Amino acid sequence: MSISRRNFLKGLGLVGGTSGMAVLAGCNGGDSGASTDDGASSGSGELISVGIINNDPNESGYRTANDKDMKETFTEDNGFNAEFAYSMKNEEQIASAQQFIQNGVKYLLVSAADTAGWDTPLQDAKDAGTQTILFDRVVDAPEDLYVAAVVSDMDAEGKTACDWLAEQQLPEYNIIHIQGVMGSAAQVGRTNGLNDAAEANGWNIVTQQAADWNAETAQQITQSVIDAGTPFNVIYAENDDMAKGAVAALDAAGITHGKDGDVVIMGFDHNTWALEEVMAGNWNYDGQCNPYQASTILDIIKKLEAGEEITEKTIIMEEGYADCDTCTQEYIDENGI
Repeated sequence: MSISRRNFLKGLGLVGGTSGMAVLAGCNGGDSGASTDDGASSGSGELISVGIINNDPNESGYRTANDKDMKETFTEDNGFNAEFAYSMKNEEQIASAQQFIQNGVKYLLVSAADTAGWDTPLQDAKDAGTQTILFDRVVDAPEDLYVAAVVSDMDAEGKTACDWLAEQQLPEYNIIHIQGVMGSAAQVGRTNGLNDAAEANGWNIVTQQAADWNAETAQQITQSVIDAGTPFNVIYAENDDMAKGAVAALDAAGITHGKDGDVVIMGFDHNTWALEEVMAGNWNYDGQCNPYQASTILDIIKKLEAGEEITEKTIIMEEGYADCDTCTQEYIDENGI
């Protein structure tokens, strides 16, 4: 089992306070040469300018943890002048990227809302001398337009989940598939996993609809299947919040679920509360998606500042899963977000 992320950062001396949250927020003032032994600074001792583009921190527990991790790492104490921009719309993210490039940031960190449309802004960044590092999600762009990608393997997450589901050897598979934001790397990877497994194993997907990571929408989708009287025995929700919404519909209808229930519940992300549902047997499976990428990005920037070449283009975060037969409090304490 890996060392917990917070203890790891404490060991590096990188746990600090968070800055205020806004659509566009920057860290200004202070000693321009400020940096810790484990942080980074430019050769002149000035703060390194970084533009960080992320999805809405309120999207999910995963996103909240991801944003908090970035803010605790890219601080003035660690040698950075960091600006943040948030949106779940690709076009708005791209506009923020163009603004950051115009502002002359040295590094552009991007968690893209959609995999498409990033060729032009990343080329503009490269032409301007801004180095791009992708995090959390990949984009459909030539690899020479970014320095590195620190990401989860979303396809592997989907495959791992469906391999587990196949191992349950249910007498039949009638699956409610609740998708995230269409076109996002997480949605594409987790959907691909289920589509491939359904085709290979002859599983029946009774409905496949996007709930955009939203619990209430997932509840409505599930309720509509219940109201239609369509048989189902698996809910494959592409994040924890949507699984929670689906379960709310089951509870309202008096339908049992989890380890000893009639419906298998599957989620993703590893929110602490979701893992507690797995350990209690109310859910069956929760796939891990590791949000703590900032320290790896920091290491990449330190190497670049030292004039070193980045030879590993794609860095995959270590991830696993929990199920209702194996999940323990120790696992939750170590991996919950």
